[in-house]
Formats: sequence, structure tokens, C-alpha cells
Amino acid sequence: MATINLVRGMGSFFKECEHPESRWPRCPHDYKIRYRNAAGRQAEESGFSTQEKAKARLAEVYQARKSNPQNQYKAERIQKYSPMRFEQYATEWKASQRDLSPSSRRHLDSLLLHHLYPAFQSRRMGTFDHKVVEAFIQSMERNGIGLATQSNAFDKLKSILLDAHRLGLYDDNPLDGVKPPQYDPKRAVIPSPVQLHGIRASGDDVFRIVADLMSGCGMRNGEALAVNINNIVADDVYRITEQVNQTTKTYAPLKHRKVGDYRDVPLPARVKHSIEWYANTYGTIDGYLLRNPRDLTKPMPNHYIGNQWQRIKKAGLVDIPEGMVVYGFRHFFASNCLTHNIPITDVAEWMGHRSLDITFTIYRHLMPGSIGRAAQVLNLDLAA
Repeated sequence: MATINLVRGMGSFFKECEHPESRWPRCPHDYKIRYRNAAGRQAEESGFSTQEKAKARLAEVYQARKSNPQNQYKAERIQKYSPMRFEQYATEWKASQRDLSPSSRRHLDSLLLHHLYPAFQSRRMGTFDHKVVEAFIQSMERNGIGLATQSNAFDKLKSILLDAHRLGLYDDNPLDGVKPPQYDPKRAVIPSPVQLHGIRASGDDVFRIVADLMSGCGMRNGEALAVNINNIVADDVYRITEQVNQTTKTYAPLKHRKVGDYRDVPLPARVKHSIEWYANTYGTIDGYLLRNPRDLTKPMPNHYIGNQWQRIKKAGLVDIPEGMVVYGFRHFFASNCLTHNIPITDVAEWMGHRSLDITFTIYRHLMPGSIGRAAQVLNLDLAA
């Protein structure tokens, strides 16, 4: 089959018959045209009775593509992606996230499998709007999904929908006006010093040292489980270098940090004594204090503390504030710092928050300053 190419980029016309090109003008068969559409894909059209009509159609397509390429690109993207199901689109989007670490990829897979796919698996991409997103957040709240998981699931949905929005699937951003899951300071239930002492004493030695590290140094659960005696870099400084990842159950880099990054935190004398006592009593493996009781070659699993916490609450033998969770030990650290006038910038750094805004949103109600107090202080020099 012969084809006749026209101006570069314009395309070609041909016939699919047994007649040679020299017979085409007298041949009864229709012409076909072939060209590249705005998305770069090859397209064909048929049904042209003369060369002039085939050429005219090629010229029409070529001029439309040259004069208004963006609209044509957008129309073709909408035609391709709008009817696509969320699961397929998310799979393609995930393949483009080449900078994710193995643990981040596993976390993404977990969020897709357990939260996003159950909610949106078969939904057409073109049907998303702010009401759909709002309903998703409300369903997570009704189902008692933890706030951290709500936030992570929303962030992943946001990334996927913004990618679709950039392709032109939506005239309006489907996230406009949506209030993302936010930490409610009222949820930061903090035990009193007396309550902290009672709760701490009600657990076993593993539970007690984790409680000490979280309440005394501001560690996250996973960071406390990775405690290592070699990380005591000074009598009053502990260097947090890693955590036990809840998904992989292995040692992993700190949250929001790269491999090799660390943060130094205050080490109260009581917490230092707890670390040294535990190490002297039970020994260490490569400096690590806490190991899986069933396999000492592995880290202590995250669920060990969670299970014990549930047993302590169920027993009802100690005073636990209503609504407190294990993370309340870490809240105690922040509260203890701020009520003793330690700058919130330092607290944010020690707690490993991604930004100061997070610390301020959660704990600003604990800061002793007030606008009335500020007015009194500022007036001292003005009145002098």
C-alpha cells in the first residue's frame, strides 16, 4: 500500500486497494488519511472520494492543531482520563512517583488499599468534586479513623486529584473549599504529673521506658522503640537517629527526614537513669534496648505497647484522663516544655515537627502568654 506524504506534520493520504497509485484518480475506492493528533498518537479517517477532499481534511486538522493546540490537548486528555476509574488512574500516578523510598511506597500502597480504593475504586475520575472529597473525610471521621491516618489518606487523594486537575479534567479545583482533617487541640489529652506516674507504673519495664522516653524526651512511639544506649551523646542530650517503622517493622529513617538525619533532644536525668537501668538489667544488642521478645534479631513491634495500653485501660486500676491515647505521653512533653516557658521553636525542633505551624496549632493553648500579659509587659518600658 503506497502513501503520499504532504508537508511535514500535516499527515498523508492513501488507498487500501489493489490498484497502483497511478490508478487512484480513476479507482472507485475511497481515500484514507493518517495524521498525528494533538496528543501525538496516530489517527486515521476514511470516506474521502477524491484527493482534494482528503487533502482538505488534512489541512483542516493541521490548521486546527496549529491555531488552538491547547484546547485540543485538553479535549483529548479529558476524553482519555475522565471516564477512567480511580484505581487505574491511581496506579498510573503511582508509577510516576519514582522518588519514593521503599518504606514510603509501602505506606502509599497501604493507604490506597485500605482507604482510597474502598472509597473510590470504581469511581470515574471526571466525577470528583469538593462534595465527594468532603464526604470522604466525613466517612473517615464516622468510622473512627485516627487523625494521622485521615490526614495521610487525604494528602494522597489531594496529590492524585491535583494531578488530574493539571491535566484539565476539572474546570474547578475539586479541593477548593475543602477543610482537610485537622488536629483538634481538644484531642490532645494530657495526663497530670500524678496521672503520668500512675500510668507509667502500671505497665511492665518495656512500657515504663517507652513512657519515660515519650514524656521526657518527646519521642514518637516508634522512636522510643528504637532507643539505643549509644545515642546518649551527653549527660543531658539524647540523639534520635531512627524509628521502628509500623508498616515494615524494621528500623527506618525518622519521619520527615532523610537517611542519616537526626535530632538532638533534652535528656532529663530521670530518663537517662531509666535507659541505663534497663540496659544494666536486661542487656543490649548492638546498643538497642528493646527487641522482639519472640525473635531478638528483630526490633520491638509497635503493637506491643498498644496491646499493653489497652489492657491497662481495660483493668481500670489507674486514673487515665478521658480520651487519652498512648500519644498523650508525647503531649505531656510538649505541655511540660511550654508551661515552663521553653520557646515553642525549640519544642517544635525537639518533637520533629515538619513546621512550626503544626506545633502551634496543637499546643498554642498551653502557652502561658496572653495578649493581656503582653500588654502589661510592653507597658513597663513605655511608662519608665
